[in-house]
Amino acid sequence: MTGCPARYDEELGLWAVDEPAEVREVLLDPETFRPDNAVVAHSPLSVKALRVLSGVGFALPPTLANNAGPSHRPIRAAVARFFSPARVAAVEPLTRRLVAERVDVALAGLRSGPVDLVEVIAAEPPALVVLDMLGLRDVDVPALKAWSRDSLELFWGWPDEDRQLELAHSAAEFYGWLRKRVVAARRLPGEDLFGVLVRLGLSDEEVCAVAYFLLIAGQETTTQLISTAFLRMIGRVDDAAAVVEEVLRESSSVPTWRRVTAGVTTVGDVELPAGAPILLGLTGHGGPADLAFGLGIHRCLGAGLARLEARVALETAAPLLAVVQAVEAEPPMIELLSFRAPARVLVALDPARLQPC
Repeated sequence: MTGCPARYDEELGLWAVDEPAEVREVLLDPETFRPDNAVVAHSPLSVKALRVLSGVGFALPPTLANNAGPSHRPIRAAVARFFSPARVAAVEPLTRRLVAERVDVALAGLRSGPVDLVEVIAAEPPALVVLDMLGLRDVDVPALKAWSRDSLELFWGWPDEDRQLELAHSAAEFYGWLRKRVVAARRLPGEDLFGVLVRLGLSDEEVCAVAYFLLIAGQETTTQLISTAFLRMIGRVDDAAAVVEEVLRESSSVPTWRRVTAGVTTVGDVELPAGAPILLGLTGHGGPADLAFGLGIHRCLGAGLARLEARVALETAAPLLAVVQAVEAEPPMIELLSFRAPARVLVALDPARLQPC
């Protein structure tokens, strides 16, 4: 991208900005490059899909990722307390135990044939950890995982009208569940995420909007990060933390993010019109690993947690990864506008690695 700080992508209908220095400048200037389009569906939703969503009052008012207004700071501060460095450090034993239990299941399964490391190991621990940190109990984790994957596809994928309708029903079910949690919190506000947001004075729609994407981003993107790290770590004997940083630099689960220009402006020497949608390349363009989590007032609140969970997953699964081989040279991928990861990582025991030296 040297010499081309911004280029218009006809297929995506977005201005692509990949140069790390330019990406950094955009992220640090939310007044000029606003986050208003951060969670807008990339593929315009059909009337039928919109009708399903409106039936449950689905709304995503400005709260966190899509908010550059005065309400952003108090909302972010309230949520950030759940992810303080001390709380993140304290959750490591739980993370290690959850992953270790699943590694044992995977090792036992390998005696019978190939095992999918995404399904068996990477899928559920990030959800269980973030739910614990947010103080949320009695959550159907498989349902949360399905809702999360469907919502990511609905908002960042290219579903046709029939698929949109399926995904909209899933998103509506998720949103209906969130509304019930808000109602319960208003009746008896506790110290969990919903209670904190209710006491902050947010509307029902604002509480649901915060929880909707927090419960998705707080675990599904980490599952994807771990899945990519597992694929890279097969057959390697490397420091787990170093592998995590490598993945964040080169192929993070969130490779891009969106912004929109508030007025006529420039990126480098390229003039962009007002209302220009921008797609920022966060990873894979020679930038630092930390850029994968964004910068400035919208930097990912769970950056420290994601790093810890991915590191612990690699450390705990190291004995397994040392004796397996990938079944598929190129596994099927989750390929969305802003999310990318292997949909599965099938492995089998590698006879060569099981033999004594």
